[in-house]
Amino acid sequence: MKAFGKIFGYIVLIIAAFLSLFPFYFMFVSGTNTNNQILSVPPKLTIGSELAANFEILVDKVDLLTSIWNTLFISVVYTVLALLIFSAAGYALAKFDFKGKGIIFTFVMGSMMIPSLVMYVPLFEMMIEIDMTDSHWAVILPMLANAFGIFLMRQNMLNFPTALLEAGRIDGVGEISLFFRIVLPNIKPALGALVIYMFTSMWNNFMWPLIILGSEEKYTLPISLAMLDGNPTNKNYAVILLATAVATLPILIIFLVFQKQFVAGVMGGAVKE
Repeated sequence: MKAFGKIFGYIVLIIAAFLSLFPFYFMFVSGTNTNNQILSVPPKLTIGSELAANFEILVDKVDLLTSIWNTLFISVVYTVLALLIFSAAGYALAKFDFKGKGIIFTFVMGSMMIPSLVMYVPLFEMMIEIDMTDSHWAVILPMLANAFGIFLMRQNMLNFPTALLEAGRIDGVGEISLFFRIVLPNIKPALGALVIYMFTSMWNNFMWPLIILGSEEKYTLPISLAMLDGNPTNKNYAVILLATAVATLPILIIFLVFQKQFVAGVMGGAVKE
């Protein structure tokens, strides 16, 4: 009976894995086929020979390399700044005692209930006032006010041994050195989880870049790919799916690299000693 339960569990897991991975397989394979082959019944599910032709059409319709570079620059810079700011904020809220700490944390958590859509108009007016519209920094800076990142790092910092910090202070280690040399190297799982979340959210960010960026040469990849929709009655789904595969590939790579840290980081924030 126990063996039957294991076999049944494996079967369920295999089916779940297939259902999860098949859309990605179909997306990548469709990028190598023609539009007619994709729309046929049943659709072609094997790798075709139209990859070069579809890629040529894609490059002709959008400035793919520039869009990828813009998105990569924004995502990497945002992720690096987010790691520094959110980890420092989480460290301060978890390990320092100061007046108003509870109020600040309550305010941070309360801000998570504000829909992002209602912030676009005041943010746009702010960018106009400081003359920062149509720039990549206008995409990066407002998104650094992210309550989830602060919450995630604060929850992980709560589990960090306070005795280790006190020992460092007794040895004469300054607070900045303590943070960079002792704290950050020991919370790599939480940092890995934050990297995946922040990089993915910025890579896929569509609405705010669409609002704030006006020059086509500064467009990010989601905005450029939105231009591929074209005529509803004459869409080239092969090119659209190829473009989607190109946009998805960096996210898959980031997740595969940091997947262990992601799971450990999320669990570290959920369990308190």
